Amino acid sequence: MELRGPTLTLRYAGPDDAPALFELARDPEVTRFFAWSYERPEQAAEWVAGAPARRAAGELLEFVVVHPEHGPIGNTGLSELAGRDRRATIGTWFGRAHWGTGANRESKAALAALAFRRLGLERLTAYTSTGHPRSQAALERLGFVREGVLRRYHRHPGGIHDVVAFGLLREDWEASSLHDVPIEIAGDPPPAFVVR
Repeated sequence: MELRGPTLTLRYAGPDDAPALFELARDPEVTRFFAWSYERPEQAAEWVAGAPARRAAGELLEFVVVHPEHGPIGNTGLSELAGRDRRATIGTWFGRAHWGTGANRESKAALAALAFRRLGLERLTAYTSTGHPRSQAALERLGFVREGVLRRYHRHPGGIHDVVAFGLLREDWEASSLHDVPIEIAGDPPPAFVVR
């Protein structure tokens, strides 16, 4: 399936995307708040190869974010699906050259449209490190509501991080600027992610 916005396309990653994803994510500034990093090109290729199984199992619905001129610029997706509660967690990362370009807003708008229009979700959760104020401000600008700090929540190779939890309810999305971004959803979502 594909999600198409005004300037970006979100699609499933293929083997040809692995080199670009490796180049984007091997920058330590991109992954400094993550529990993972790319040190070898094979790691990106392995991640891409495992994506279909993760989608089928309802573990991770992930998309590569593609710019019409620059090609892949980052990654975004839904995880931690709780079908009974109709919620999932949204996560996004971009290569440093694409920070502050509007790519985050458009990709979040695309995933929110998928979540609320097609998957039947009622809530999206987002987490960011307490030490990452830029990410916190970006989520708030998009209509996510700061809900509190989860202490010692995210284990990294260098230690355990506290995170700020944000939530976007269906009614928040309907009242937000994300709702106004025109998004075309092409194809069918994996059945494991459809909760109604």
